[in-house]
Amino acid sequence: MKKEVTTLKKLAQTLELSISTVSRALNDHPDISLQTKEKVKALALKLNYVPNIFAKGFRNHRSNIIGVIVPNITHYFTTTIVRGIMEEAESKGFRVIISESNNDVEKQKEMFNTMMQFGVDGILASLTKRTREVDHILATLNTIPIVLFDKVSNKIPCTQITINDEEAAYNIVEHLINIGKKRIAIIKEGEYSYNSEKRYSGYLKALKDNNLELDPKMVISVEDISMKEGKRMTNILLSSKVRPDAIFAITDGAAIGVIQTLNKFNVKIPEEIAVVGFSNSVNSIIIEPKLTTVDQPGEKIGRTAVQYLINEINVPEDNITSKLVEIKSNIVIRDSSFRS
Repeated sequence: MKKEVTTLKKLAQTLELSISTVSRALNDHPDISLQTKEKVKALALKLNYVPNIFAKGFRNHRSNIIGVIVPNITHYFTTTIVRGIMEEAESKGFRVIISESNNDVEKQKEMFNTMMQFGVDGILASLTKRTREVDHILATLNTIPIVLFDKVSNKIPCTQITINDEEAAYNIVEHLINIGKKRIAIIKEGEYSYNSEKRYSGYLKALKDNNLELDPKMVISVEDISMKEGKRMTNILLSSKVRPDAIFAITDGAAIGVIQTLNKFNVKIPEEIAVVGFSNSVNSIIIEPKLTTVDQPGEKIGRTAVQYLINEINVPEDNITSKLVEIKSNIVIRDSSFRS
């Protein structure tokens, strides 16, 4: 049998008070006497009264809820961002609803609609890798603020929080050049990926600034930048006439696949082929040799995204200016590119 939910109306009827008096008593309104407040709160506690935040939000035109949409909640980097979002939002008095698109564009559309139905005050979103058509996001942006993080898009005129992908890639490729590597391969995603293209730009700039010629055979593009693809692409690179002397994989997962394949064929790392990744995931220190990688400050990204979104929730729409905010990252040099 379903239990009866205690409502404001029931509290008011039991105490023979008006609903507005009960509501104000629960919210410590100065017009309500201390005796009435104590009486109302005692009954609310006894009957397990829980305020309906959606009804309250409807009255106040605010729900104090932030919607969060991510491609994959189990991804290590995403979990660090979500931790930062949760802690920062809660410290500012906001609740968080998190949903996962599973990198599915249609599900992502559904998630934006669902967030609107929940009456969230704003949305933080990391887009699917295949997001091309953004009309549903633009329509949402016309109603409530959106801040994009990590997986972003230059088609959407909103605040976007990323790490300095291009600069970080430049620095890690230059590190390879500084240890004497000249034939540096890159394993990246297709041109549709904002992050991948930024990291590829950094790779190209590092080669150019150090007078190294780009060899198109050293540029490997894959649909899914995974450990499995890292392994497969390393097999292809090893079978080429002139092998690379370093491999830059734009994710740690792919880089770990590279190391596993090089180990399988007894290729000395980093003497014959150095390997670097991107993310500083937990697996980067489990693999042997340990992986040189870019450390992405996920919690800082999450906190920063919340700060910008809450500011846009609180500021009149006319005063909001969209901006790209790049969070600094740093290289963690380990055995896959350095021998002491």
